[in-house]
Amino acid sequence: MSLESESGQAGGSESGQAAESAPRHSRAADAPRPGEAEGRRSRQRWRLIDDPIAIRALAHPLRHDLMSIIGRLGRATTADAARELGISHGLASHHLRQLAKYGFVEQVEGKDHRERPWRMVATSYNWSGARATTEGSAAVDVLEQMTAERTLEDFLGWQQRRKDWPQAWRKYTGIGESSVYLTQAELGGIAEAFDALLMRYINERPIDDVTSRPEGSVAVTFTLFTVPGGQPPGPATPAEG
Repeated sequence: MSLESESGQAGGSESGQAAESAPRHSRAADAPRPGEAEGRRSRQRWRLIDDPIAIRALAHPLRHDLMSIIGRLGRATTADAARELGISHGLASHHLRQLAKYGFVEQVEGKDHRERPWRMVATSYNWSGARATTEGSAAVDVLEQMTAERTLEDFLGWQQRRKDWPQAWRKYTGIGESSVYLTQAELGGIAEAFDALLMRYINERPIDDVTSRPEGSVAVTFTLFTVPGGQPPGPATPAEG
C-alpha cells in the first residue's frame, strides 16, 4: 500500500474509488492525484482517513504485516496469512476482522467453496486532514512512529540480505543523508518533485494488482524523513541599508 504524510509525499509499501462498504469516517479522494496529468487517472484506490480511531487501528505492526501479505499476493485467506506470519489462525482472524471493521480489507468470493480470501479495499491512503484535531494529530503521531520503527527493522534486515543481491541492485539502495539550508518554498519544490517522480509508478501499479508488475520487478519501499532543524524561522528581517 502507499501511505501519504501530512505533506502529501507518498511512499510505496508492501502494502479508483474506495469501496462503498467503507465506514463513513473514510472517503474516496475524487481529485486527481499527483502524476495524473493529461487526463490519466490513477489506477490506485485512494482513501482519505480523518478518523483518529481508524488511524490508530491501522497503526499496528501485525496489521501492517497482514495488509502487506494481502497486497503482495493480491488476495489471501486467513490461513495463508497466518501461515506466512507463523501465528495462529485465530490471531490472524482477529486482526483481519479489526481491519475490516474500519474499512481497510474485505472478504470476497473465492474460486471454490473453501475459505473466502481477503482483499484490500483501498491501495493508497492519505491522512492529511487528520491533524486538524488534537485527537487526529495524536493518532497520526502513533502511525508515523510505527512506520518509522518498521522502516528501521526492514533496513536492518536488508543489511543482512543485501550481500546476496547483485551489485546493480545494491548500488541504489541503503541510506543517504543530505543537510542543506532551504526556504519553505524550496523545500516544497523538492518534495513536490520527488512526489511526482514516484507517483508515476504508484499510479500505474496498485500494490495488489499482480498483473501490473513488470517482469523482474520486486517490491521497493521508499520512506522519506524530512526533518527541519532548530527553531521555526521568524519574520524576515529587512536588510540594513
